[in-house]
Amino acid sequence: MSETETGAALSAGGREIVISRVIDAPRELVFEAFTQVRHLSRWWGPHGFTTTTRAFEFRAGGVWEFVMHGPDGTDYPEWITWTEIDSPERIAMLHGEYSDDPNTFESVLTFEPIGQTTRVEMRTVFATEELRDEAVRKHGAIEGGRQTLAGLAAYVAELARDAQAR
Repeated sequence: MSETETGAALSAGGREIVISRVIDAPRELVFEAFTQVRHLSRWWGPHGFTTTTRAFEFRAGGVWEFVMHGPDGTDYPEWITWTEIDSPERIAMLHGEYSDDPNTFESVLTFEPIGQTTRVEMRTVFATEELRDEAVRKHGAIEGGRQTLAGLAAYVAELARDAQAR
């Protein structure tokens, strides 16, 4: 992926992180990778992380409760509730460590078809600039987001190859 196909930015408003990537697969396939736990568990998270799902219901108001296992053995509890699903164009969610987490942030993912490729944009909005800066500094949010989208791209490419082989 060239640098022009992958991007990340901090917003001028101070509360957002925006990460995007062009993925070499049709939008419907890229979107599907977000809708089924069997897919998410194969690519979600930065390099070296694995995911164990405790609960998953992909619908507006549904919850994905999971643990991300870091390469150093640290477990990170995670909680997402889907607030909007517009297949195959948009997913909105609240994300935190648990359901009443006061530091929950909102993410909106958009899936834009570009011929046979898809531009995925992940726009994350934090309650404050300080929380955004902490996510960048303490949790490597920008690089982690880039790596997560890279994992999605690699996984979807594998799905596309498998589909062509059939």
